Amino acid sequence: MLDERDRKILMALQEDAGLSVADLADRVALSLSACSRRIQKLEETGYIARRIAVLDREKIGVPTTVYALVKTVHHSDEWIELFRKAIADIAEIVEAHRLTGHYDYILKLVLPRVEHYDVIYKRLVKKVELFDVSASISMETLKSGLSVPVDYAE
Repeated sequence: MLDERDRKILMALQEDAGLSVADLADRVALSLSACSRRIQKLEETGYIARRIAVLDREKIGVPTTVYALVKTVHHSDEWIELFRKAIADIAEIVEAHRLTGHYDYILKLVLPRVEHYDVIYKRLVKKVELFDVSASISMETLKSGLSVPVDYAE
């Protein structure tokens, strides 16, 4: 069961996972050892899945975002596993979701420029059969982040 201090720890670590335990302890009004124990418990119980660095996409050279909507006529476990492996091998595909509705999957790609989408598209269709793929280019990011609300955690 999480309390308010656990939630504050989670919110602070989502903003900056590189915070020292001392700085974090100060923010949530805990001793260094108590804060360290709470962080360890949050990791052990799976509330903290991992700690990562968020890179500047402009500096890394992949400022363009493309969303590809995918339809398939295949829905077997074998095909889904083949698709999963195909997208896992393409670093430019940074997210993939199975959907309800008109399309079966949505893929988020980060690319050096929009023309590079064709390279990735060809790599993907060589690995797995798709019925239809429709791509949209993100013109502007209005909201972006990896943080999730912690108010619902128990």
